[in-house]
Amino acid sequence: MYDLIVVGGGPAGLAAACKAWACGLRRVLVVERDKELGGILNQCIHNGFGLHRFGEELTGPEYAGRFLAMLGGTGVEVQLDTMVLQLVPGQAGAPHQIHAVNGSRGYQVLETRAVVLAMGCRERTRGAISLPGERCSGIFTAGAAQRYLNMEGYLVGRRVVILGSGDIGLIMARRMTLEGAKVLACVELMPYSGGLTRNIVQCLEDYGIPLYLSHTVTGIRGHDRLEQVTVSEVGPDRRPVPGTEMVFDCDTLLLSVGLIPENELTRQAGAAMDRRTNGAVVYENMETSIPGVFACGNVVHVHDLVDFVSAESERAGAAAAAYVLGKTQSPGRVIELRNGSGVSYTVPQHIRTGAADKQTEVFFRVNRVTKAVVITVRDGGGALLARFARVHLAPGEMEHITLPTAPLERAQGPLTVSVEEVQQA
Repeated sequence: MYDLIVVGGGPAGLAAACKAWACGLRRVLVVERDKELGGILNQCIHNGFGLHRFGEELTGPEYAGRFLAMLGGTGVEVQLDTMVLQLVPGQAGAPHQIHAVNGSRGYQVLETRAVVLAMGCRERTRGAISLPGERCSGIFTAGAAQRYLNMEGYLVGRRVVILGSGDIGLIMARRMTLEGAKVLACVELMPYSGGLTRNIVQCLEDYGIPLYLSHTVTGIRGHDRLEQVTVSEVGPDRRPVPGTEMVFDCDTLLLSVGLIPENELTRQAGAAMDRRTNGAVVYENMETSIPGVFACGNVVHVHDLVDFVSAESERAGAAAAAYVLGKTQSPGRVIELRNGSGVSYTVPQHIRTGAADKQTEVFFRVNRVTKAVVITVRDGGGALLARFARVHLAPGEMEHITLPTAPLERAQGPLTVSVEEVQQA
């Protein structure tokens, strides 16, 4: 019987396991399907990690190494090359069951008092976005190309077009250029980039790579290997505009068209899901609707900085330890958080005023680029509970606000987080 099983050994799982151990749990297991811990960080050899968490700039493997060193100082058990097949929630105080399989131990049914889900996310593929054209080779997700190049030493192409301006795509534009490939263009369906501003500057502008906003790939041609892609401008309805076609001669198309949280286990277990994030509905301590089952990191919502993943996951690990040790507080009132104008989602989706700390962090993304705005939090009666000024907001950058818990106890009905234009005098 374990106190805690953490599913996933990436940055979220490592942070949760280390924190749970620090909070007093001693029977902790991390289950990872890859052959080594670290997750996606192992292939992210660029710098820019750790500024918030460690106060210095690290590469992905260096950031993972910091948490691996922390883990090495604990007694946390690790099972690598192990696939979790099912989570069976315990009923009426019974332990949860994790069904897993690996080559040496075979099929296992592991019992645990608490679970932290930290499976991360996966990339959308060509099939997910229904790209038209021939079914030739040379089309990769940006993350797959990154793994090929940074971990396997294989350059996937020489003349490259990138569809989508997510951070992985932007970073791969620079990486491919540095390895001698010619990146012809980065094409984005939306009228704004989906990545961080710093990546647009450092990965595209610094290398003279054009970014075509409000454009998409409308044709793919190639017999065996990709030979050409056709790019068209799109209108406000996101439909291609006839007569705007551009043809690029290329051998590689990289797709950076969004990430999907890996929540098959979560859904199968019966946890409440949020269609906005494609992740589990969570409380302020990252507990799901299943008591004793917590979720954190990109499996809950897609983050832009791993530093935020670590902080969120440490909160989940501490909450799991409190649950197992019987230190959880009375929930008090449960307040729902909703997204209002200009906001795509909020995490957490619920706050329990009795269990929350003095302050509750709320993370969210906006659905349009705005300047000189205020973020407002209003209750069901329209009363303004909090107000935060912002100079610039963009969908590619996750935002967060800190709400004092005490005023929430007086709130009427659900809370709504909105972006409102500043009224000029």
